[in-house]
Amino acid sequence: MSKKKKQKKKIRLENKSNRCPIAGENKEQPKKGEAQASGKAKKTRISPWIIVGLILLLAGLGALIRFRSPSLDLKTAPSYNLLLITLDTTRADHLGCYGNKQARTPNLDRLAAEGWRFNRVYCSAPLTLPSHATILTGLEPVAHGVRNNGHYLAAGIKTITEVLVDRGYKTAAFVSSFSVDSRFGLDRGFESYDDTFEENLPFKTNNAERRAEATFARFSAWLEKNYQNKFFSWVHYFDPHLPYDPPSPYKEDFASQPYDGEIAYMDFYVGKIVEALQAKGLLDKTIIIIAGDHGEGLGDKVEKGHGLFLYEETVRVPLIIWNKKIFPKPGTANETVRLLDIAPTILELCGAEVSQLPVQGKSLLPIMEKKERKDRTALIETFYPRENFGWSELVALVEDRWKYIQCPRPELYDLKADPEERKNLFDSSPEITARLKKQLESDLLLAGGQGINRPSGSSGPTAADTEKLRSLGYLSFAPARASSTFPDPKEKIDLLNLIQQAQAAEYQENYAEAEQLYLKILAEVPDSPASYVNLAIAQARQRKMEEAIETLKKGLKRLSDSEILLVRLGHTYLVSGKLSEAFSTMNQVLKLNPRNVDALTVCAGILDTSGRKEEAQKYYEQALAIEPESKYLRMSYAGSLASSGKLREAIEIYKKLIDDYPGDQAFYQFIGIAYSYLGEHDEAIFYLKQAIAISPTRSGYFNLAVACQKAGLAREAIEYYKLYLENSKGDNPANIRLAQGELEKLEKQLTEN
Repeated sequence: MSKKKKQKKKIRLENKSNRCPIAGENKEQPKKGEAQASGKAKKTRISPWIIVGLILLLAGLGALIRFRSPSLDLKTAPSYNLLLITLDTTRADHLGCYGNKQARTPNLDRLAAEGWRFNRVYCSAPLTLPSHATILTGLEPVAHGVRNNGHYLAAGIKTITEVLVDRGYKTAAFVSSFSVDSRFGLDRGFESYDDTFEENLPFKTNNAERRAEATFARFSAWLEKNYQNKFFSWVHYFDPHLPYDPPSPYKEDFASQPYDGEIAYMDFYVGKIVEALQAKGLLDKTIIIIAGDHGEGLGDKVEKGHGLFLYEETVRVPLIIWNKKIFPKPGTANETVRLLDIAPTILELCGAEVSQLPVQGKSLLPIMEKKERKDRTALIETFYPRENFGWSELVALVEDRWKYIQCPRPELYDLKADPEERKNLFDSSPEITARLKKQLESDLLLAGGQGINRPSGSSGPTAADTEKLRSLGYLSFAPARASSTFPDPKEKIDLLNLIQQAQAAEYQENYAEAEQLYLKILAEVPDSPASYVNLAIAQARQRKMEEAIETLKKGLKRLSDSEILLVRLGHTYLVSGKLSEAFSTMNQVLKLNPRNVDALTVCAGILDTSGRKEEAQKYYEQALAIEPESKYLRMSYAGSLASSGKLREAIEIYKKLIDDYPGDQAFYQFIGIAYSYLGEHDEAIFYLKQAIAISPTRSGYFNLAVACQKAGLAREAIEYYKLYLENSKGDNPANIRLAQGELEKLEKQLTEN
């Protein structure tokens, strides 16, 4: 190529380039007829360097905007209300906001979209009471001591509620199942703890619960009276729990997936809470924390329910935090976090010092502020298989992508490569297994408040560490001993299927079938109180009371100090009319546990009906110290006081009952009768008239007639005696004759006058 051609080619290349022209450099002129178009092009053409400058400027402005508009605005958070909503037995992957396109959860989805959604959240135990104890204390189960449903939160363990009440929050809880009944200690710090499920019954059964509708109604009524106060409230919904039985229309809409129908129904009442807050102008001033307490097996890995295994379906839960002002930018967090972290998050939101509650979790706010991006290690345990079936406890560590499960046949899963936990890598990954086991041992000892006695370089626990783990209840870490060897739950799949069949038969009220299945289970698991109790209940449901009693006695021969067996035996004696045996058995219970409400209630009632009023009242007082909200106990105690002549004390209790149950006419009658006996007729007539205004009953008319007669109001007495007699069909003949006689007497007096 000639030099001239090379120069021409170079010029053409330069003209095609986008480089910025240098001052004084010649530019091509537009051709004739293109001047106008070229002129326009000159006006719109922007230098590349200007574009670069604008990009840098916009980036700088973006950074400045981000700096000026942080994702969290925590300064005013201590002045906000705090609302904790816990969703019992709720799997994260069954909510729309966690990717389930078949779910009908618009209210949870909305809160997740507008707030913060945590995508990888673990409970500390797949059981209701231990998990909620962790949420409210910020402690692992090994530290707070609640390892199974039915345990008691030890005295001295402080809850987040106690911190909040000291900081001026009005506190109230509204729970939906016996699992979190106040007797177990979660009521600590709550000024109001609403755990009344069937308010007129004397006892709460282990499976007592109420639907979300009823729990929401109690929360709504409380909010109506307390919305002007800064509050911390806990609402617990229990609906997605076996047996799955959603109300219409969810029953029909989810006929093939009733578990999801229960979740959809529960979501509706999450929305009702939001509406109630909005109606009071409180929504923007309330920080809402929504958490599942544990998941549900649904047969994915044989287990239909929860508590036995530590697979993802029972230990992964939803967690949503919402408030548009405190968290103006919605976000998602993919880091591993724990329910353990909720209490310290609340501490930070309310402006309290961490020292006010000795938590083991960490606030979630650093993750939300993007100051922390690391996965947190999760400890998970279940003692349900050991306490309920005599099988080994399970304890797990989740660290990054790995889950290690310690049990007689340990398991290791790569959750990233194998999220469904189908391939156990325990044997094929010895180095990872050894590291995670060592970490799990250390974390458990630290969580349990135990020192670690491990020489540097040691790859396993020392003998002292092993003994400490045993003392904390973790027998699966220790060398096998003849007296303390428990089988792995995985080895009991056939028996687990049998247990689930028996439970299903009981749910369907097929007690004869349940009895036969429980007999087989008892033969396999003779050292579990649950085996005897379940069989005895199935027998009692068929009115086989003597057989039920013999079953429980058989259990007590083997497990002589079992509180569960003794309580059930005491109840069975009571309903069989064997009052002396019931009283004796329940006093045995009280020697084991002086705070057993059922035993105190039974003893009080037996003493009361036998005329031993003073003794009965002591038992009532002890029971009410534990269950002060119990309608049945309060009524019984007031009735005992009234019948022993302590009328004014009884009146005060009845007045408080009226405050809580203003539509129950019986309490107005009881007060009216008491005032009538005291000779305070105006007060008596006032309350008795209120009683018949609520519900005009024949007993109401009779009592009001007597009160008016005593007050010298003959005409009114005549009127109410007549109303009584008009409605007296079926009443005690003696009462009818008495009313007729008094009516004749009064009418005669009026005639003579």
